[in-house]
Amino acid sequence: MSEFTNQIINAHGGLKRWMTLQQGQATIVTGGTLWGMKGLKQDSAPRLMTISLHEQKASVMPFGAPDQRTAFTPERIAIETLGGEVVAERLNPRDSFAKHQMDTPWDPLHRAYFNGYALWTYLTTPFLLILPGVMSQELAPWREGDEQWRRLRVRFPGSIATHSEVQDFYFDRDFLLRRHDYSVDVAGGFAAAQYVHDYIEADGIRLPTKRRAFRLGPDNQALTDNMLVSIDLSDIHFS
Repeated sequence: MSEFTNQIINAHGGLKRWMTLQQGQATIVTGGTLWGMKGLKQDSAPRLMTISLHEQKASVMPFGAPDQRTAFTPERIAIETLGGEVVAERLNPRDSFAKHQMDTPWDPLHRAYFNGYALWTYLTTPFLLILPGVMSQELAPWREGDEQWRRLRVRFPGSIATHSEVQDFYFDRDFLLRRHDYSVDVAGGFAAAQYVHDYIEADGIRLPTKRRAFRLGPDNQALTDNMLVSIDLSDIHFS
């Protein structure tokens, strides 16, 4: 682990604390224009997100009906009843996004898969930097307004389901995440910049509770006139 990565992880709670934990839960409220572009109905109802911290497993409930939830792994996405009965499922779900563009409609399983890997990524950042096969290198600093942020370029192995192979993470002088850039490969590969705000400490782990994603312009500036995705987190617990 590089000294920079070590400083980042320490700022977010430290590896020793992280390794004592197995599960994360949060209430999520999502919004933004992406869902309408995908032909999906969006509401502001709160939902419970549950993830495993050391393997890619996630679930959100309710999903589609009050007695339903999702079950995500990189190899399978399913919608289940709370009793475990399968309502719908898709194996090798990433393949179902082939030839998709930004406005290609999604079905409920597409959305469930996106939700699963995206929230797993967000709730395990920055600790996912030390997962097997993840490689990173520091880039030149970035000037954002009157602040200067350090940048870490991260390459993810194919075994990890996430937005794209290459992603950039920006950290402030306190080594806290401030911005996260990636390509949304499941929607044609458009470039996005996600800003994070309102840090809290939950069970010894520090993380942002607000995320706002925008398209990324060719000059590496976010196009903030159109918020694609908003995510608000509350009632966060790690155990």
